[in-house]
Amino acid sequence: MPLVLHDTLHREKRVFTPRDPDRVTLYVCGPTVYDYAHIGNARPPVVFDVLVRLLRRQYGADHVIYARNVTDVDDKINQKAAREGTPIGEVTARYEAAYLEDMSRLNVSPPDIAPHVTDHMDAIVAQIGAIMDQGCAYAAEGHVLFDVSSYETYGRLSGRNLDDMIAGARVEVAPYKKNPHDFVLWKPSKADEPSWPSPWGEGRPGWHIECSAMIEETLGLPIDIHGGGIDLVFPHHENEIAQGVCAHGHAHSLEAHAEYSRYWMHNGFLTVDAEKMSKSVGNVLLLHDLVQAMPGEVVRWALLSAHYRQPLDWNQSLLDQSRKALDRLYGALHRAAGVEANGDEPPEDFLKAIEDDINTPGAMATLFALSSEIERAMTAGDHGVVARAKGELLAAGAILGVLQANPAEWLEGEVSDALRVEVEGLLEQRAAARAAKDWPEADRIRDRLNALNVVVMDGPQGATWRVKG
Repeated sequence: MPLVLHDTLHREKRVFTPRDPDRVTLYVCGPTVYDYAHIGNARPPVVFDVLVRLLRRQYGADHVIYARNVTDVDDKINQKAAREGTPIGEVTARYEAAYLEDMSRLNVSPPDIAPHVTDHMDAIVAQIGAIMDQGCAYAAEGHVLFDVSSYETYGRLSGRNLDDMIAGARVEVAPYKKNPHDFVLWKPSKADEPSWPSPWGEGRPGWHIECSAMIEETLGLPIDIHGGGIDLVFPHHENEIAQGVCAHGHAHSLEAHAEYSRYWMHNGFLTVDAEKMSKSVGNVLLLHDLVQAMPGEVVRWALLSAHYRQPLDWNQSLLDQSRKALDRLYGALHRAAGVEANGDEPPEDFLKAIEDDINTPGAMATLFALSSEIERAMTAGDHGVVARAKGELLAAGAILGVLQANPAEWLEGEVSDALRVEVEGLLEQRAAARAAKDWPEADRIRDRLNALNVVVMDGPQGATWRVKG
């Protein structure tokens, strides 16, 4: 069955056809490394990690090139370094390392390419020069600005009309702009800020040009898929298209967008307890804190629990449901621990869902059906069915990036060695007491386990346990 993706630009689902099936390219806007990522920042890398896993399955791992950039030039980075009195490079290195650690805890596969802005200044300067040569940008007071009126289809991705935007513009904040919507390609740096040489003076790039230049230099144009959060549609991705196509003389082509990216995908907003995340509200949840407090797979499952294009509300109920869902799946795998999985292909129902615009809720329903099938077959002693369903469950889980832990360890949870030793000892005593029909002793052990906040689950292979969530 074909892979179908919703294209933001065309506003409809389209069958995915790469330009070259031997070289499928995907670019996703990555982190600006000045602080820990919040939970909303985690949704794009998790969503597009599922897409990358699916593409690698379909076209082969060696034929998919996934790039996720790192923005290490930014006003917020400069401000953070100034407040701390530390070098800018130290700030960016610290938070990039934290970001990568957090992504690893979420089972997000590393990208094939992770371009850093500071490594691509020559390409950025060259692309700005090309845009100027095409008459689509101009220099003014040490700045270089893109002339939005030079690109006839500006606003097509976001569905905004340039004439309406100009008519509704507020007071122009920069008098050297020809148009209030013209945006910066290059700007002067302050004395204490990092800067690079250019034909227009020492300075640094604007935000939008960074991605355009890195995409062209690392992947080549056009790329197959460009992804990111819905908040990036305008102005970031709108401006990316304008820069990318105008640098090559396509400013007057109605289909110029196809010369930059063949498909555009965007995930929906994430709220916290039905409110937009805001420092003023005090509801900004840092991913770094969440993955310290709970298994990363719980966070990942929660992020995938709604269709990626739909809004997702982050709340305790969502986390509780996600933990219970994974406990159920791991419980089935643990019960079938003695049966070797047969096969490494997910079932057709799973593929039908996941290939329909990454329908993760539909795909998750298939996982639950497989876990129920395993439970029934274990009860019936049909190990052939167990082996097949277990193989399908693990294969489907691998595409979603879940069920990567040892089932017994998952069900026990993260506990201290001392607690593990005590609980295992109590379970041995419990088994002996039950075998001897010493019910008062069994009740005493049960009470002690309850006091330790431990849940015991009995099965054909013996008792397993976990700490209550």
